[in-house]
Amino acid sequence: MYHSQIELTQNPLEKIWVPWMSSRLRRRRGSSVPQFTNSPTMIVMVGLPARGKTYISKKLTRYLNWIGVPTRVFNVGQYRRDAVRTYKSFEFFCPDNEEAMKIRKACALAALKDVFCYFTQDHGQVAVEFDKHLNLSYIKIFNVGSRYLVNQVQDHIQSRIVYYLMNIHVTPRTIYLCRHGESELNLLGRIGGDSGLSARGIKFAAALGTYIRGQCILDLKIWTSHMRRTIQTAEAIGVPYEQWKALNEIDAGVCEEMTYEEIQDHFPEEFALRDQDKYRYRYPKGESYEDLVQRLEPVIMELERQENVLVICHQAVMRCLLAYFLDKTSDELPYLKCPLHTVMKLTPVAYGCEVESIFLNVEAVNTHRDRPMVSTVILSYSIDHMLDHVYGICYHSHTKALVRVRS
Repeated sequence: MYHSQIELTQNPLEKIWVPWMSSRLRRRRGSSVPQFTNSPTMIVMVGLPARGKTYISKKLTRYLNWIGVPTRVFNVGQYRRDAVRTYKSFEFFCPDNEEAMKIRKACALAALKDVFCYFTQDHGQVAVEFDKHLNLSYIKIFNVGSRYLVNQVQDHIQSRIVYYLMNIHVTPRTIYLCRHGESELNLLGRIGGDSGLSARGIKFAAALGTYIRGQCILDLKIWTSHMRRTIQTAEAIGVPYEQWKALNEIDAGVCEEMTYEEIQDHFPEEFALRDQDKYRYRYPKGESYEDLVQRLEPVIMELERQENVLVICHQAVMRCLLAYFLDKTSDELPYLKCPLHTVMKLTPVAYGCEVESIFLNVEAVNTHRDRPMVSTVILSYSIDHMLDHVYGICYHSHTKALVRVRS
């Protein structure tokens, strides 16, 4: 067998398995760079002061964490500021200042040491550092995106980084996020479906149109999903809109148009599993929040390219979009509050995003479900079946109850 002739050794960073050093597959043809499919990546930001290095690094870090690639920023400048608080003049950066040169080198090495620890101990995949490093794979950005120079892009993650950097801009803009007006199924407490607006939902759509027209927004684009309730909401504004299938609500699979009480009665095991890990839980024949984030990535890319946009969407979709702009973790994302009949006004700023919540004075049902503190499910299955499907803390054999306590 082929594998018996070539020894496979695990990468020291424990990310992938690579052929042994003597193998011809060790290196890509025509390149001196090892062939990795998902190797850890360090991005080094190089440029003059006040050219956007921190802005780009924070924005890129937020995007990569949102799509599930663990990323962290290491600011060499901050290491330097922490190490020498006595230097407050330009003399620190003079090339003939030997003492300062030693300090700067020590700070750079300290940052690299922390990057190495992040890769090996914290299981990170991308690190962004501010300093000059070896000239390997790179993207050079001229005049805030008027021209790009891309060199030796090696793997999937690097390709996504380049694609993202070629879509962002720094033009001032405002992004408005809101859910559709209250729907008929919202009134019944049922999830999913494709129902129309309730009477209060129609009233909200009219109020939204009045609010948007009052903002006098130039070149505003309006996006909706393919579902009736978002389309009806947009039509009341009276301007052209664009439909995105990617903005459709999360697919609840076999649980579509059911209440949470009905799901708990008919699918108690699924109900408990979702409470334990709402972000990664996938409805039977449906989707998870993790799936939804992947589906929404093209929407995020286009939002980054655009200027003023109003997105009329759904609760789970709005949570994912908000988590991106507000830099929320996957644990926080499924529990972000996105009430009906409320507009979220997002204004991107230097290192983040300002958010303003505007309630349009039309009452609606509350569809938010808080994070459960204790999730319990009573099952009559065998022990092996329960352990295979429900992950808990303790099993009581006499009561046949699996109890999971969330701290």
